[in-house]
Amino acid sequence: MRLCSNRSFLALASTLTLLFAASFSAAQTATPPVATPKSAAARALAGEPPAPASAQSQAPAQKPETQPPLNVDRDPIQSPDAEDNEPVSPGHPGATVRGAQTLEKGQHGGFTLRRNVDEVVLNVTVLDEGGRLVNDLNKDDFRIFEDGVPQTIASFQHQDIPVSMGIIIDNSGSMRDKRAAVNTAALDLVKASNREDEAFVVNFSDEAFIDQDFTSDLGKLREGLAHIDSKGGTALYDAVVASADQLAKGAKRPKQALLIITDGEDNASTFNLEQTIRRVQDLQGPVVYSIGLLFGDEGGGRESRRAKRALKLLSDETGGMSFFPKSLADVDPIAAEVARDIRNQYTIGYHSTKPPALGGYRTVKVEARASGHGKLVVRTRSGYYPKTGTPEARTAQAQHAPDQPK
Repeated sequence: MRLCSNRSFLALASTLTLLFAASFSAAQTATPPVATPKSAAARALAGEPPAPASAQSQAPAQKPETQPPLNVDRDPIQSPDAEDNEPVSPGHPGATVRGAQTLEKGQHGGFTLRRNVDEVVLNVTVLDEGGRLVNDLNKDDFRIFEDGVPQTIASFQHQDIPVSMGIIIDNSGSMRDKRAAVNTAALDLVKASNREDEAFVVNFSDEAFIDQDFTSDLGKLREGLAHIDSKGGTALYDAVVASADQLAKGAKRPKQALLIITDGEDNASTFNLEQTIRRVQDLQGPVVYSIGLLFGDEGGGRESRRAKRALKLLSDETGGMSFFPKSLADVDPIAAEVARDIRNQYTIGYHSTKPPALGGYRTVKVEARASGHGKLVVRTRSGYYPKTGTPEARTAQAQHAPDQPK
């Protein structure tokens, strides 16, 4: 799978491939297998019932057959300057602590992202029993558990923070008659979002193209969405992995999200569903929102059920939402709902009681209770993998993981 810019195909540098392989090899030889719990996605994919937080599975010792690395066919987007990656004291003028990141508002109203890598950050949506957003909670109304162990909240924020978003649109042949309505909905989502948001557009079939890089310009996003080929297969998982990596390398906003719009099951990816979810969790974000256009003839068969299950898992595991409209007319209101959800989240950070060196998947649960409210429903990502190595090494590990049910 290749993520291409300017509709061109360039090979990923061989040195990067060697780096992936070397990083994975070093990790395999230097670190013995560790007993780690299966993620919720892995259990669901295997048809197993949910396991308690203490349940663990032994990591395999053998090295399976190598899969080709993901190719990103564009010059790497440079990370922010090194000075922008230095932690800022919570007392710094104009700084707002955001868990693993500190958001500093400049004198001209812009935001600078400073990183504090030892915290886990959760984007949390709270709903009442009627499904309405709850926006009047404070820090003391929340409790966080990691693998069943209570955690201490280190940072708390509830405001409309700018977001970096990837808009991932299915460009396969079956989408030809749907693209006009889909493009309109995607643009309306951007219009309803924070004006300081940035977004990029990825069109994918059996390959993925960045048809517009990060921008806040609505006209440029419209041009990117207008690149409609409507041919080929559906390499959804590869497009999600490539887009998540694109966010990790190039995003300038403190929150990250992906919006996926597709009408079918993945049938062309190198990555499988479990590996895709793990890659997103490795990056400790982004939140994935998905819209499955599975109505009509596409909505009743086995492939449609598998596609729905995959989109639901991608969204549920990352704290997002999945939608399955009954017609194209429903897509635009759904896009508006996604924009509202992103703009009304709580951002909560904590320091894990477990050191990162222990590795392994960690389940996360957030509860909210407040007087004047009934039962509250909390949505956030289900867990994460601690950052114990470079992103390249973690990508190599995900690609070399044993095959999971697709």
